[in-house]
Amino acid sequence: MEFRNVAIIAHVDHGKTTLVDAMLRQAGAFRTNEALTECVMDSNPLERERGITILSKNCAVTYEIRFGPNKGTILRVNIIDTPGHADFGGEVERVLRMADGCALLIDALEGPMPQTRFVLQKAIQLGLKPIVVVNKCDRPDARTDAVVNEVFDLLIELGADEIALDFPVLWASGRDGWASRDKNQKDRGVDDLFDAILTHVPAPKMDATGPLQFLVTNLDYSEYVGRIAIGRVMRGSIKPGMAVGLCRADGRMDRGRVSKVNQFQGLGRREAQEVFAGDLCAVEGIPDITIGDTVVHPDSPDALPRVSVDEPTLHMVFRINDGPLGGREGKFVTSRQLSERLDRELRSNVALRVSPGETSEEFHVSGRGLLHLGVLLETMRREGFELTVGKPLVIEKEVNGEMCEPWERLTLDVAESGMGAALELLGSRAAEITKVDPRNGRMHIEADIPARGLIGLRSRLLNATGGEAVMHHAFASWRGVNPGAIKPRVQGVLIANEAGPATSYAIEPLSDRAVMFVKPGDICYQGMLVGENTRENNLVVNATRMKPFSNVRAISKDATVVLKQPRIMSLEQALEYIEEDELVEITPTAIRMRKRLLNETERKRVERSERSRAEASSREG
Repeated sequence: MEFRNVAIIAHVDHGKTTLVDAMLRQAGAFRTNEALTECVMDSNPLERERGITILSKNCAVTYEIRFGPNKGTILRVNIIDTPGHADFGGEVERVLRMADGCALLIDALEGPMPQTRFVLQKAIQLGLKPIVVVNKCDRPDARTDAVVNEVFDLLIELGADEIALDFPVLWASGRDGWASRDKNQKDRGVDDLFDAILTHVPAPKMDATGPLQFLVTNLDYSEYVGRIAIGRVMRGSIKPGMAVGLCRADGRMDRGRVSKVNQFQGLGRREAQEVFAGDLCAVEGIPDITIGDTVVHPDSPDALPRVSVDEPTLHMVFRINDGPLGGREGKFVTSRQLSERLDRELRSNVALRVSPGETSEEFHVSGRGLLHLGVLLETMRREGFELTVGKPLVIEKEVNGEMCEPWERLTLDVAESGMGAALELLGSRAAEITKVDPRNGRMHIEADIPARGLIGLRSRLLNATGGEAVMHHAFASWRGVNPGAIKPRVQGVLIANEAGPATSYAIEPLSDRAVMFVKPGDICYQGMLVGENTRENNLVVNATRMKPFSNVRAISKDATVVLKQPRIMSLEQALEYIEEDELVEITPTAIRMRKRLLNETERKRVERSERSRAEASSREG
């Protein structure tokens, strides 16, 4: 039996998980009576809701090749499904260490995108030769040949060697369950893909007789056995009952004993008596093990290089909910519970950073992007946590004596009618346009933009283009800070000055000059944002005002009032919307926006003080 370790890499929504589904089905990984669902690898509820892969996953299939010169060969493949969004690049970087080759999926229309560049660069750095799979070839607007040329150009740009440039090409439709060397050969399923993996992905060549080296690249957790270390045996072998050493980040070595070793089989795992170098496995019984640790033979503690990931580019302040409704809707509301939850997240989320805040009730949390932090907040919310968070801010650092900020490479596809509005919006965000290219009646725009400019950009683009914009981005470089390049939110907000349920009587006159965030019956409190003004100034309003009681009948006023639908924001939209003097209140049942200072008098006092300081500074200057 032959076996291979292959990673499936691609930009978000290019079809990785769907193609893996097809491989699992054809290899018989499902029972005949089992109900089949799409995207079975996306088991996390948030993954299914958003249609993206957030967490990397492992599975394994055994398949007998049915066609070609390798017909009859039995192949076992460890498949590593990786996230496609730039914010989860930390997942991609570490799991690629488990692979010997990669299948690079490219959308037949979109071609290489920002995350394609990111994951491919990481794969090339690790010496992984790609198998290019042009997916979604069933689309009528597919650009198959042009896309292959674009992949070749990208590989040259990334400094790939001649071996990587001599890549095989397969044409595929993951949705229809086929991948073939011939565009017109669709009746073999994904047999040609298995054959290409056997032919072009090298077999693991590692020392199976030397002392143990096992690199931990992922973690799982069980309430019964605790932490489960997932990784690749780099040297020697590992088996149950074996005494091992654990090389830590600080250089010390702890001792432990393996209780159980599992190999991957289908979507699950099976217990193994011994796993040899080159294979992937899950190890139980070693407490406090973490990602990046090396499990070694106690007499030969040779630690492998630890997993390194790109630095975070965005940070937020997490704090307890100290608002008027604090503690009413959540199960976990204290700073201690919040600290314990963040510590637990750090054990597996290697791209996350947490540091103490200015007080004991707040924490500075840094990540790779808004989606990265938004998924964490949404997960905590569903677990029963209640907290408030501040505006996402980019992380600045000193490079060669200059203070710099992160810049991202942005790609944007819009209808021709929305191009003008999109370019105007990009210009207001200090973006540098590098390419404008018409593609099948749409405009493909590429630009470099400061990470600050991305905050809130997606929602504004959708509004400006009538929902027609498709946006992707990935980290590009660090550049000098230009603080005045990006304007803050243009519209003012409506701020509640009374506590209680919102009423239709109060909302009706407000909706004529504002877009409301609340509907009748929603609980409001002083300092809460209840709407967006059509003008630039903020307005303090009473959204709880009741109709005065009277014994005088008013014929016209008693008519039925039809209110406009309020703007209901998602968690990410709320985070994008707020300014630095505002907070997002997150509970298991609600997402609210509020001012940091709830009292209007206090806000005016702070504004007056800041104005005085600015005037004094200008006079000194």
